[in-house]
Amino acid sequence: MSAEIICVGTEMLLGDILNSNAQYLAKELAQLGIPHYYQTVVGDNPERLKEVIEIAASRVEILIFTGGLGPTPDDLTCETIADFFGVPLVERADIVEDIAEKFAQRGRVMSPNNRKQALIPQGAEILPNPTGTAPGIIWQPRTGLTIFTFPGVPSEMYRMWSETAVPFLKSQGWGKEIIYSRSLRFWGIGESALAEKVATYFDLTNPTVAPYAGKGEVRLRVSAKAADATAAEALIAPIEKQLIEIAGLDYYGADDDTLAAVIGDLLRSSGETLSVAESCTGGGLGQMLTEISGSSDYFWGGVISYDNSVKVGLLGVNPEDLEKFGAVSATVAEQMAIGVKSRLSTTWGLSITGIAGPSGGTETKPVGLVYIGLAGPGDEVASFEHRLGTIRGRSLIRYVSANAALDNLRRRLLKR
Repeated sequence: MSAEIICVGTEMLLGDILNSNAQYLAKELAQLGIPHYYQTVVGDNPERLKEVIEIAASRVEILIFTGGLGPTPDDLTCETIADFFGVPLVERADIVEDIAEKFAQRGRVMSPNNRKQALIPQGAEILPNPTGTAPGIIWQPRTGLTIFTFPGVPSEMYRMWSETAVPFLKSQGWGKEIIYSRSLRFWGIGESALAEKVATYFDLTNPTVAPYAGKGEVRLRVSAKAADATAAEALIAPIEKQLIEIAGLDYYGADDDTLAAVIGDLLRSSGETLSVAESCTGGGLGQMLTEISGSSDYFWGGVISYDNSVKVGLLGVNPEDLEKFGAVSATVAEQMAIGVKSRLSTTWGLSITGIAGPSGGTETKPVGLVYIGLAGPGDEVASFEHRLGTIRGRSLIRYVSANAALDNLRRRLLKR
């Protein structure tokens, strides 16, 4: 048995709103051990919605609809579902009463068009909406097919799902197994290179291993189906260990770990401190570090040296080197790191200078060229060149640059 998620609303097709409902439901289905292989977004059009229902009902046993349950003419989900299965809509007096009461609690009178929300397919059960006016339905129009409908408002849908839909599914025998996943995170290696290293693991069946990439990093999702999280973790653990060993320093954490959090743990454990000097990232690196609660234990501050006069006057960059090598250079990156480390009296100084674009690039120094400087204990100093390319865009170049700086420091700390 598998499920399909069908999200109804032209606003999603136009990109006006983010379809967070599908993401939520996908995770919830995994917690119940219910496979789902398809998601569909369809506009507020009854004929196209019927086409979607026909395809989905032929390949799954559970259809989950979100959206299209409101009082306006374009809210067509329930009537279209009923029409597809050849069943009339009936008005439920208890729904009308519930809607009127909710309006009264808000000091308002229910408008006539809200009665539309009380129309549900004959034979369907009500899926109560504790907070909104649009109830959903639980309906089995034929043997082997169960339909759920939810409003598109996420907060209403979440509560309806957890309070009614989940208990119903468990009463039908679901929830005895779960699909549990670990997301292993890697930086400094491309998706194809990592996939080549771990290719044999993609043939596993339980747990399964799958790669995906985005925003400069690569992840391996390791998923297992088992009776509970503990049993699933036991299946995942040996595979996770092997993957980490293969990846070496390219692996930096799992699930919700960030490079900034990993750096924080390393610095705190060694009693060391960090300061940063930023040019093209404009404070993005400092923001990442200070998003971690307790980062004041090891992060002392930073300098946004966007203009060269700040690099010279505040960080002590040699103006002759600026003239000779340019602001975007290994020499200047190193001097920025040394300068901020010295002025803030920290163990480590980390710097970034680069060309985020879309303008400012040249043939020898293209957009996406970034230098990272690192100054450490004693006279230790190093620089790292990254060529991120123009295709990433300004925001992503800045984001990747900040994370690359953290990754360079992470590797240095781990190699000691």
